[in-house]
Amino acid sequence: TSWAFATAGVAAETLFGAIASEAQRRIVEFKPQNMANTVWAFATAGVAAETLFGAIASEAQRRIAEFSAQQLTNTLWAFAMAGVAARTLFEAIATQA
Repeated sequence: TSWAFATAGVAAETLFGAIASEAQRRIVEFKPQNMANTVWAFATAGVAAETLFGAIASEAQRRIAEFSAQQLTNTLWAFAMAGVAARTLFEAIATQA
């Protein structure tokens, strides 16, 4: 849902807030593609969600070996575009490459 809204250029703050809250609660259930798409959508829509990005950074770092090169690239791009510093995630991705 967040991907579709971001792609359409609609930053529905209330919807993105609800998605962020639920995603944080269920982040361990996310596949790498879900994590990459979620941060991409928030970054593309320009919706700030630092807590969500932090949760995704932690989970992605823990499961870094499961990510494809494209998923890693999209995740890095999203963090950079959102201006969210995730040094340990970036370092983990650099060693994975």
